[in-house]
Amino acid sequence: MSTRKSAKKPNVSAEELKAYYRDMLLIRRFEEKAGQLYGMGLIGGFCHLYIGQEAVVVGLEAAAEEGDKRITTYRDHGHMLACGMDPKGVMAELTGREGGLSRGKGGSMHMFSTEKDFYGGHGIVGANVPLGAGLAFADKYLENDRVTFTYFGDGAANQGQVYETFNMAALWSLPVVFVIENNQYAMGTAQKRSTSTPDIYTRGEAFGIPGEAVDGMDVLAVKDAGDKAVAHCRAGKGPYILEIKTYRYRGHSMSDPAKYRTREEVQKMREEKDAIEHVRELLLSGKHATEDDLKAIDKEIKAIVNDAAEFSKDSPEPDAAELWTDIYADVAPQNA
Repeated sequence: MSTRKSAKKPNVSAEELKAYYRDMLLIRRFEEKAGQLYGMGLIGGFCHLYIGQEAVVVGLEAAAEEGDKRITTYRDHGHMLACGMDPKGVMAELTGREGGLSRGKGGSMHMFSTEKDFYGGHGIVGANVPLGAGLAFADKYLENDRVTFTYFGDGAANQGQVYETFNMAALWSLPVVFVIENNQYAMGTAQKRSTSTPDIYTRGEAFGIPGEAVDGMDVLAVKDAGDKAVAHCRAGKGPYILEIKTYRYRGHSMSDPAKYRTREEVQKMREEKDAIEHVRELLLSGKHATEDDLKAIDKEIKAIVNDAAEFSKDSPEPDAAELWTDIYADVAPQNA
């Protein structure tokens, strides 16, 4: 168990703290199971796990309100679960089955849920950033007081379209929170080898966009930063950048042996900075939960994940006719 001592004190209720623990644990256990299914050959193609980064999306979802939007890159399973998408539908999509949230056609990187205002899962690095600004532009146009969370990684932060988007978002005062999930490695390249600035959020200064760096292994710090960013956007002050410094325990994808870092480095992060262990310590030391309470939560989560895995195995493969659906939008008839 981690012995980390944090100066951060809970500013949330015991029930909220337990909800964060449960949500992060669901993502962790789900991703571990996805890794197992991949190893069994039941998940094909690319599969990017979120293990280690759970506090980022759980903390920001705690700062979101009904109707706020989110869009992310290919490391997206955690985002889906955090915004309330059905674990069975997510897992069945990973295995390419009919019961998947995109009926087996999207796979790991391309799931959507208009019901949950989740706009993907995008496989092209950085390409979702302008799309996120577009979602925010629509909200500003409609004057509906919504905010869009646009997630991308430290590697994507070096893409040119990111800065074109920063410029437009600042120029039009769009209600978008740009979330840089800095897990320290752009695929296999350490940040210090690929990025000239130690703090990536400072690149927004050229466009007049404020921002800050956040400890992404502390869900309470992420939630506080999210509250601040969302308030800034809802007040009509334009975009905000959160560089959330986190760490992924697994390789870039399931095919990555992660030889660019030592096992000791990963183990040190697990032992000293793990986000789930941090909340576990807060719950126990604050007497908000007992060991038995936390074991019951773990048992519940394992049952949910196992049910999702069985559902994904039992769901049939999609009919070949699915190849011809969701290609074109319905076109309104034109006047002659």
